[in-house]
Amino acid sequence: MSQPRLGFLGIGLMGDPMTRRLAQAGFELVVWNRSRDKAEQVAREAHASVARSIAELVENVDVVLLCLANTDVVREVVMGPGGIMESAREGLLVIDLSSSDPAATRDMAAELKARTGVSWVDSPVSGGVAGAEAGTLAIMCGGEAADVEVARPILAPLAARITHMGDVGAGQATKVCNQMIVGCAAAVIAEVVALAEASGVDATRLSEALAGGFADSTPFRMLAPRMATRDFADPKWHLRTLLKDLDMAVAQSHREVSATPMTGLAAQIMRNHVAKGHGEHDPSTLISAYREDSVSGSSATSQGKNSP
Repeated sequence: MSQPRLGFLGIGLMGDPMTRRLAQAGFELVVWNRSRDKAEQVAREAHASVARSIAELVENVDVVLLCLANTDVVREVVMGPGGIMESAREGLLVIDLSSSDPAATRDMAAELKARTGVSWVDSPVSGGVAGAEAGTLAIMCGGEAADVEVARPILAPLAARITHMGDVGAGQATKVCNQMIVGCAAAVIAEVVALAEASGVDATRLSEALAGGFADSTPFRMLAPRMATRDFADPKWHLRTLLKDLDMAVAQSHREVSATPMTGLAAQIMRNHVAKGHGEHDPSTLISAYREDSVSGSSATSQGKNSP
């Protein structure tokens, strides 16, 4: 059986390496991005085609993958003027790799299915840009079992693990849980580094000292050294994105009447930091809440220039 032709919408920090890996796996790709230059660059290097519109992309592919900034952008691309809904046909499959609101995902998927017959698999990812580049992402899927099985071989070049979590929206709810852990960890890691420094500890050796212990984790290994060395250049993820996910977690907790006090506090700490102009910066800049000089000078300037 021949491989399906894929359409990929959203060539950002994550979408860029994902499209490259899919191309390397032999999939024929059509790409679209609001900033056409980004789509053209990845198309040249991945030997993909660039669609002039969402409609053109949808009409020429079997599966549409979304990797977009947030729920509002997903809604606009799917339901808005010139969006997927207008050109969709029965038999098309939408795989949403974005991190979106679970309830909104269920609503959009239900409307798309009712009006066009198109199926939806929500497949948010964890592992960051490094995981996307290496093909080692953790992907959590929500959708009908048959649709998830269709999606598996498409997602395989991107992932170390693909887990079917339940019906549509369950993947997004799982990602919310993931981000609760990551967000709360980021907030406390900043406290840890600051306390270590104030106590005369060489904070650059924290990740080495705690490796393999109960406190060890991917966020700790990623953030603690950057906080300790004030290395904020070339952010691999953005504080605004993490805040968006924590806000979704709190909203989901309200819907389900499930308490999330730690997540709410972490969100407020990050909201304060974003309000000071750090939304496009790496979460490691949270250390500046404890050290006035943390994001001054060349590191912060370099980071700003490298933000997309």
